[in-house]
Amino acid sequence: MRATVAAVREAQARQRAASKNDRRQSGRLKIAGGHRPPLQLTIALLTAVLLAAFGTSCSKAQTAQAKDLSVPDAPTVAVAKATVEDISRGIVLTAEFRPFQEIDVMAKIAGYVKKINVDVGDRVKEGQLLALIEVPEMADDQVRAESMLSRSQAELSRARDELQRAESSHTIAHLSYTRLAEVGKQRPGLVAQQEIDDAKSKDLVAEAQVSAAKSSVSAAEHQVQVSSADVQKIKTLFEYTRVTAPFSGVVTRRYADTGAMIQAGISSSTQAMPLVKLSENTLLRLIFPVPESAVPTVHVGQAVDVRVPTLHRSFPGRVARFAEKVSSSTRTMDTEVDVPNPDLVLIPGMYAEATLTLERRNDVLTIPILAVDIGSDESSGQALVVTPENRIESRKLQLGVQTETKIEVKSGLREGELVVTGNRANIKPDHLVRPKLAEIAAPPSS
Repeated sequence: MRATVAAVREAQARQRAASKNDRRQSGRLKIAGGHRPPLQLTIALLTAVLLAAFGTSCSKAQTAQAKDLSVPDAPTVAVAKATVEDISRGIVLTAEFRPFQEIDVMAKIAGYVKKINVDVGDRVKEGQLLALIEVPEMADDQVRAESMLSRSQAELSRARDELQRAESSHTIAHLSYTRLAEVGKQRPGLVAQQEIDDAKSKDLVAEAQVSAAKSSVSAAEHQVQVSSADVQKIKTLFEYTRVTAPFSGVVTRRYADTGAMIQAGISSSTQAMPLVKLSENTLLRLIFPVPESAVPTVHVGQAVDVRVPTLHRSFPGRVARFAEKVSSSTRTMDTEVDVPNPDLVLIPGMYAEATLTLERRNDVLTIPILAVDIGSDESSGQALVVTPENRIESRKLQLGVQTETKIEVKSGLREGELVVTGNRANIKPDHLVRPKLAEIAAPPSS
């Protein structure tokens, strides 16, 4: 480069000497005849200008190169910006979906399956007819009960007639006794005392017959009530021959077919066979164990993010109930989350990962957790900050909520400042670096 500059200067000197000669010659020509300067002179002047410009650019390049050589090469470091965002801390628990309700539908009475209207996978509504049970002897029982009711009603009518007859006899006997007794008082000796005593005796007998008739009427009325209850019982048993769905759901299993003998649901479990298994799948529940350390933060209505790995989807849920007791064997508390499933996308038995939010902060300053050397108390730490002059500065930070990738900075940093996220082993404060923004990868999903 020095040789080039010397050559340029020498060419400039020659050009200046040639220019002087040309001016002298031009002056002579002008004096002699007033002619214009020759073409060679113009070309020479243009050449001189171009050489001067080239020399200036070379001088600038040489100066820049000398400046670069005076500063050592700065290492490139990965950095991230401090940003304001929402941050939350939670724990991920694994659980299995269970139906909100699930039962084996049993028959109340024993009989044969006359007809079954549903099969596995059918969706049913509350009150929908599932099956019909045939009990042939029940029709005879109903006829007998209705006949007993008619007989009881007839007995009641007869008892009432007997009561009316007894009351009439008592009225005549009492009237006869009253008259004889009155005559005996007014005219003693006119009526024999024996006749008065006979009349009184008949009056008392008639009164007793009235009481007996009333008791017979009461007994007949109670018998009618018993017979009516028997008839109603048979009708109720007939209603049990219609097996209906107790709630809306999905038939997940079918146990019996047409013609099968079904034992009454009140029999022992070894004899009784259910008709179908019914589960309510429009609302599912997750029961997962919450560690003892997180128990104080659990409350009803708490938001839970439910992720289903097999579907690669997440569903919202809320804490519906919890046991309010820590198990002595596992040191965990059972907590239930209700997850709406109106489209039946979720299937009971699927595994899910429930992220229980324990703490949340909105609009706080955060940086990647890789950029912080956390202290022993986890509330303070240190980070390397890149200044606007691209120099390293060590900062003490007050920390808050931590997640897998982010951490809250309460003090010691401002929004937009750059922190070193890469290897910090060979980087010291006041070192000159070349910052390069790097993306922090999300934690791998299990």
